[in-house]
Amino acid sequence: MKTLRTDDPSFPQVWAKLCARGSEEDEGPVREAAARLVADVRARGDAALLEATERLDAWRPESAAALVLSEPDFAAAFKGLDASARRALKLAADRITAFHRRERDAEVPTFRDRAGALLGQVTRPLARVGVYAPGGTARYPSTILMTAIPARVAGVREIIACSPGVRGSGEVDAWTLAACHVAGVARLFRVGGAQAVGALAYGTETVPAVDKICGPGNAYVAAAKRLVFGQVDIDMIAGPTEVVVVAGPKADPEEAASDLLAQAEHDVRAVPVLLTPSPALAERVDAAVQRQLQDLPRRAIAARSLEERGALVVTRDVAEAVRLADEFAPEHLALLLPDAARWVKKISRAGAVFAGTFTPEAVGDYVAGPSHVLPTAGTARFASPLSVATFRRRMSVLDFSPKALAAVAPAVEALAAAEGFEAHARAVRIRVNGARPARAAPARRKAARRPAAGGRARAATRGRR
Repeated sequence: MKTLRTDDPSFPQVWAKLCARGSEEDEGPVREAAARLVADVRARGDAALLEATERLDAWRPESAAALVLSEPDFAAAFKGLDASARRALKLAADRITAFHRRERDAEVPTFRDRAGALLGQVTRPLARVGVYAPGGTARYPSTILMTAIPARVAGVREIIACSPGVRGSGEVDAWTLAACHVAGVARLFRVGGAQAVGALAYGTETVPAVDKICGPGNAYVAAAKRLVFGQVDIDMIAGPTEVVVVAGPKADPEEAASDLLAQAEHDVRAVPVLLTPSPALAERVDAAVQRQLQDLPRRAIAARSLEERGALVVTRDVAEAVRLADEFAPEHLALLLPDAARWVKKISRAGAVFAGTFTPEAVGDYVAGPSHVLPTAGTARFASPLSVATFRRRMSVLDFSPKALAAVAPAVEALAAAEGFEAHARAVRIRVNGARPARAAPARRKAARRPAAGGRARAATRGRR
């Protein structure tokens, strides 16, 4: 891993480049290829899905129906796992459920304001959502749990999933199917990439259109999500995974190295960064990374991530390390500090903070409770983790009495006049003082002055209107 020092004159430029990670992920050929796939699925539906699956995943479904797996498949897969695997899935599901049930929607309780109007805001769950679980270089049953369970807690009526089958066979591993069982997924479609995003956004004869697409994926998935946003909602544009480890001088180098490798083994584009005020610790961490790398099954992937995108940054002190971590706005921030809880107060921009030596990032990936779908590539500056709120929408409710409307009418009319919208002002005047358009007014005044008459006269009056 390359070593940087904050007292080096060139550090600001190098650091800025490191912070800009992920900005190129869906540019050029990737975006163009994703756009073609999405457009083809939108135009031709199932036929396009089947052709893309054969061409890109190297297996040929007999029909679109062969893409669909459902609860009997999920239940059978769950039953087929050994007892320890079932317990692990259940523990993770229970903890995720328990955490997200404690969320509180940002509703505005109904209240009566000074004018007498009743105002408030309520939340409603989305009707149908699609969750995406990556395939390719690894399987992610945990992503099924971390997306579908918050959606279920939110009250979403139907949760469907897309995940690419194994290249060449289309098989989906038992852990992913079992995760669908415990998470409450209705159906899983064995399709991935940009074509899956297009199917979820626009619908096909077999895949229903959804209201929102959630879950991470490769660069093609990210580009496709960006393309379909507006047709449907999305959770975020997820880039490669990343971790920043802030380690004090007395931190265990083996622990710091393990946290860096836990992200590096995901993807060659993963970004692992260490910030420490101790040059000696930086050297020991680098050596520990090389030792642990030797017997890592995904060694080639992790090594490339560390070489191309990793960094060991030596800072002036812990305070500068924490400041730089906040500036980086990482997806995962590990604080290997003896007083980690105190430093959390200094952090405002991170997807998730792992405080203290006994809180490795890996526990957050699987069983801690909060969803592991987090903002990446610096978007923690403005974005939040996936949550129950991701799957609910707010709806304002307004209920004015005659007195309340009269109290605010002059202000409405003044603002409407300033913007040149006479119909807005008229909509208020009609209700407050009975004002009507000029053509109708003479007939009403004449009718009001007419002496009482029999039914025949009243009928004649109505006829003239």
